Amino acid sequence: MGSTGVGYRSGSVVSADGTVIGYRRLGAGPGVVLMHGSMMTAQNFTRLGAALAGDFTVYLPDRRGRGTSGPYGPDFTLRHAAEDVGALMAQTGSRNVFGLSAGAIPILRWAVERPAGYRIALYEPPLPVNGSAPAAWLPRYERELARGASARALVTVMKGTRDSRIVDVLPRAVLVPLLGLAMRAQARRATGADVPLRDLVPTMRHDARLVLDAVDLVEASAAVRSEVLLVGGGRSAAYLRDALDALEATVPGARRVELPGVGHLAPDDGGRPERVARVLVDFFGDG
Repeated sequence: MGSTGVGYRSGSVVSADGTVIGYRRLGAGPGVVLMHGSMMTAQNFTRLGAALAGDFTVYLPDRRGRGTSGPYGPDFTLRHAAEDVGALMAQTGSRNVFGLSAGAIPILRWAVERPAGYRIALYEPPLPVNGSAPAAWLPRYERELARGASARALVTVMKGTRDSRIVDVLPRAVLVPLLGLAMRAQARRATGADVPLRDLVPTMRHDARLVLDAVDLVEASAAVRSEVLLVGGGRSAAYLRDALDALEATVPGARRVELPGVGHLAPDDGGRPERVARVLVDFFGDG
């Protein structure tokens, strides 16, 4: 039972390199795998999963390096993350998969080498296009994390990824102590399999690796043969819209949906996951 009171069963798969990928399972019907974004775990998709559970068997994995899943390993790359997606899809028998942000990148890499027959929904993968540098925050983040300044590192990531307009405008001198207090309070409230945010801050270096490894992924996505839905928020940063534009122009037959009034984190429990769920039900249930 998660902290929001939604019941689920736990399970796991083993990826190609032997790493265990844990997941939460709920609902009944055709399988849908939901891959969370950066500084998240399965717990962040509790509301999204619940909104889909009436129509689908929903699998909420903890991406590698967090929660109930095994460690990254010393040589972690985008290839390993894509193999994790493949293991989840194969063992669960799912033909539907959704990914948010950095969680969408390995799905796209996996899809490049798969035959037709899947439905793939991607919410704003932070791909480098048109000279953008979605991981430009990495050097400062690494320095702050090395000093043990987790709150400062978190602020650097949040300002660098531009997920929140409020964070964009507030000065670091305000944000650092506020987020430090928030992380300590959230850690005290965490129960069961939930992972405190302070434990997820160090995972950002590995999500940055996914972005850096994806430099040629838009071009490679021309080989995708499955149905693809590209989803974005009307309030999201321009570099995320640019990435969706590039994918729409490259992925054969890709569909595009923009949700007015929401931003990058709409699928998260703290966003508007019910709006995202309606789009996914229409796409995954089509035909």
